Parts: sequence; C-alpha cells; structure tokens
Amino acid sequence: MTASDAAFSGSIPELYERYLGPLFFEPYAEDMAARVKDIAQGRILETAAGTGIVTRALAKVLTPRVEIVATDLNQAMLDHARTKLQAANVAWRQADAQALPFEDNSFDAVVCQFGVMFLPDKLAGYREALRLLKPGGRFLFSVWNSLDRNAVSRVVSDAVAQFFPDDPPRFIERVPFGYFDPDRILGEVQQAGFETVDIDVVDKINHAPSAREPATGLCQGSPLRNEIEARAPNRLDEVTAKVTDALARTFGSASIENRMSALVVTAYR
Repeated sequence: MTASDAAFSGSIPELYERYLGPLFFEPYAEDMAARVKDIAQGRILETAAGTGIVTRALAKVLTPRVEIVATDLNQAMLDHARTKLQAANVAWRQADAQALPFEDNSFDAVVCQFGVMFLPDKLAGYREALRLLKPGGRFLFSVWNSLDRNAVSRVVSDAVAQFFPDDPPRFIERVPFGYFDPDRILGEVQQAGFETVDIDVVDKINHAPSAREPATGLCQGSPLRNEIEARAPNRLDEVTAKVTDALARTFGSASIENRMSALVVTAYR
C-alpha cells in the first residue's frame, strides 16, 4: 500500500460522503449497527470511522447510555463527520487503529467498517481491538468481497486502467478489494488472539440515479483520485467522464443497480 492509498484530504471527504456514502456504505452501516444494538449501556469504539456513516447508524439504534467513540487516522474525515452528527454520547478523536490511545478492557465492542484493508499492519490492528475489549466483548469489521462480486467497482477499476494503459492505477483492486480471502482473514484474526470468529457473506443491492454518481464518487471521492492526478494532473474530469460512459454502457444510462458483496467478521473475546 502506498502513502496515497490512505490520503483522504481536500475535497475527498465531502465527495466521499455525497456520492459513495448512500450508494456503497449506508446499507452496510445499517447491518453493522444492527449487530450491536443489543448493547444497552457501556462503550463502543469505532475505528476508521471516516465521515461518520456507521457512527450515525449506531447513534440511531443505541440508547444514549452507550458512549460511542469514533476515531479515524484522517482528521479531515473526522472534521466532516462532526458536521453531520453532534450528540452528547458521541466523541470524535483522531487515532491510528494500530496504536490506539485507550486503556485495556475499556470497550464493550469495537467496530470497523471497510477500514482494516487500509491497515499496513492488520495484526497490530486486531491485537489492539482485543486489548481494548472487555471480557465477553466483540470485534466486528467488514471488508469487501472480491472485485468480481462487486460489478460497479470492477467496471470503474477497469475503465480507469484503460485510460492509463502504460501505468494503470490499481488502488481499487489493491486496497479496498485486496483483502477478501476468508481463510487468510480467519487465520490472522486468530493469530492476533481471538479464538471464536464468525465470518458472514453479506450481499446488498442499492441503486444510483445515474452512472455519474459512482463515477464521481470513486474517481474523485476516494484515494483513486490521488493516483489519477499523479498521472494526469489536469484530466480528472475527463477520466471521470470516461468512467461514466463505461458504467452507462454496462448498466444503462438511467438508474444503475449496484450489486455488492462483503464479508462481515465477528470475533469474540
């Protein structure tokens, strides 16, 4: 993973929230929140909270007696998240999921939606989650399934690669869709110290009003933008238009059906 793979700055947070949030992340945020709604009091830690999509879903289903501590490595993402949710039981804090500034045994659950793929040292992140959990607590995280099972993202990745045939950007397949082998995930979570681990395949279907939304979101509202601008600083809009055309050819020019597949992991202390 390169330094640009984890760079969510400039206008990326706003575009991420506007175009990627509703289409890709909100359906899974609701699923994640439903898995911890039985927690009636205590503390939940969220890592890689991004613009707060899961945080807002948690706040909707949990009682005010549950404190939610939402963290992210990127302060720009947290700054945007804070504008979307201000609640007495929600705290925002910049933190690295691989070295978290919290005491041992201090959370009832740790959740992370589509974030562990960005960790250079995944075992360190898993061990931190284990360290922070109270006895009987749970660690929940999601990762995308293979790119072949997420057709909209696959078309975007292929279209951008075709635009730069001599040096294709590979962020999409390298990072968000680069960690989907359940055997590897199970082995690494167990190696970190968790003994009981469940992995569910969760499929979702959502719709975009047109091809423009996913094209703009992925090309301009994700670190893929950094790779595009590094190769062609003044052609971001042109690349986005080409990707829009590729999506329209594949899915039609009107509403686009986005079939998604992810793995949701629950590890118990």
